[in-house]
Amino acid sequence: MTESLSVKKLTVAFQSTANTTTAVDEVSFSLKPGETLALLGESGCGKSITSLALMRLLPLNGVYGHASVIDFDKTNLLDLPERLMRTLRGKRLAMIFQEPMTALNPVLSIGEQLAEALPKKQKTTQNELIALLEEVEIPDPATRLKQYPHQLSGGQKQRVMIAMALASRPDILIADEPTTALDVTIQAQVLTLLKRLQKQYQMSLLLITHDLTVVKRMANQVCVMYAGQVVESGPVEDFFEKPLHPYSQQLLLSIPSMSQRGERLQVIPGSVPTLMARPSGCRFHPRCAHAFTTCSSLEPQIQSREGGRDIRCHLYPEHTQPPPLNVASQPKLKKAISDDIILSAHDLSVYFYPKKQLLKKIQPFKAVDKVSFSLKKGKTLAVVGESGSGKSTLCRALLKLQPITSGDAVFCGEKVDAMSRRALRGYRKKVQIIFQDPFSSMNPRMTVRNILIEGMLAQGYRSKTINTKLPLLLDQVNLPKNCLERYPHQFSGGQRQRICIARALATEPEVLICDEPTSALDVSVQAQILNLLTDIQQEQGISYLFVTHDMGVVSYMADDVMVMQHGKVVESAPCEAIFKAPDNPYTQQLLASVLLI
Repeated sequence: MTESLSVKKLTVAFQSTANTTTAVDEVSFSLKPGETLALLGESGCGKSITSLALMRLLPLNGVYGHASVIDFDKTNLLDLPERLMRTLRGKRLAMIFQEPMTALNPVLSIGEQLAEALPKKQKTTQNELIALLEEVEIPDPATRLKQYPHQLSGGQKQRVMIAMALASRPDILIADEPTTALDVTIQAQVLTLLKRLQKQYQMSLLLITHDLTVVKRMANQVCVMYAGQVVESGPVEDFFEKPLHPYSQQLLLSIPSMSQRGERLQVIPGSVPTLMARPSGCRFHPRCAHAFTTCSSLEPQIQSREGGRDIRCHLYPEHTQPPPLNVASQPKLKKAISDDIILSAHDLSVYFYPKKQLLKKIQPFKAVDKVSFSLKKGKTLAVVGESGSGKSTLCRALLKLQPITSGDAVFCGEKVDAMSRRALRGYRKKVQIIFQDPFSSMNPRMTVRNILIEGMLAQGYRSKTINTKLPLLLDQVNLPKNCLERYPHQFSGGQRQRICIARALATEPEVLICDEPTSALDVSVQAQILNLLTDIQQEQGISYLFVTHDMGVVSYMADDVMVMQHGKVVESAPCEAIFKAPDNPYTQQLLASVLLI
């Protein structure tokens, strides 16, 4: 089979007045027509930079290595002038970007943005635009054309991005985290849609993700990246059956599940090295369970093995089989036993009313409709449901960031709606929130230092206390000390999420409302964060209201589960009862959509 795309020794560096740093180091892979290749790895491993390099969309200070080759249709894309590259970009090479909200233009309607993506001709008809939205299964496409990005749910925005990418029927589609932060049912729908369209148009798909379940379902080939290099590649079945590289092995061990309840998750110690501080020898050796003397001094080279597998590791070729990881047994977790209720809701409702229209009866939109729950001290209540089911609105209402239409939220016996301004300030110190979208919840003009200290200053913390707490917060969420003077846009999605978690922990809350706190994190960092949250719960007796779409995380973290649909609670029960014998058909549908390793 001929190759649709062949990448050889792709090197990307960023130049500054002080130095030049290499972000992608001699990456090679090939993509065959109609097949899917998954680029897998943690945040900061170079996956997104690789995708931008293929499209020649690097920042102005980005340069390619002299030996780099991107061979497409017997042409090295790096030899083409920008004028000719524009004729390929979008038409034969298309891309779905990582964050649909930031990739879409907020001041243009969906119809205007779709029209821009179509090949230039005299006129684009509305029927053509409607057909594009119908192809990606967006309901009521004629109405959606007139709407703006902020009026669509996360799943709908992602579908619009897919429609724009497919408008010109490209030969190769690059999908950069196409299902990040989507709930399980929407994720399953988007993946099924991509598979159908790929088969229909015989596209090659380069899938960039940190989600191992998505890789297993979608990919034919896997290419694992670490610190800018390919460390392992091969067929997807072989990869999951017998991962060769210690990094791949440790990634697979980090996935949370029901079977690990009561145990600490396996984590990869440390973090991906920054561009400026990559270690000598093997770049993974400071975190590797198998590292020996040679690893720290000599950089391993790619070795080819039987079955089309490549490996970059000093353990081979001496080992014919991957050596087992000598992982330490993880201690059992003990949760505090308490029946004391710290936060509760009683028939809590949040309604949104449209603008009044003459002679028309106004029907409110019931975002949250008579929701009741009780959160006990030291326990975790998971709130699950599709996008638009009212989960995030409920979180904002509990903090009085959204007016409550009726019903009550009660904290330690005191009604939140009846609190004075002073009491409300103290309440918000004790009840903190991690917002769903890390980028939009941080001030882009503030450094990480100012973001972390803002809440502490508002609560009257002294400078000496703040300076003591800052390095401890960074350690807790596994961020480097030198990040304090940097800005949000200088971090990856996973790193931004960790900054938000550190900010929420800064005031030492008693209740933490977690709105999709691990949705943007790769499995290794997710395991670190989940271990961190359970450690804090053990030590401080903190309670969690945990909103998530990841049922693996729910099965591992939650004591109780509350399922929401269309603003209502359709089922509420202990976690094990929900997973073993769900009563409601909607809960059964949610669990049926879960992807398994």
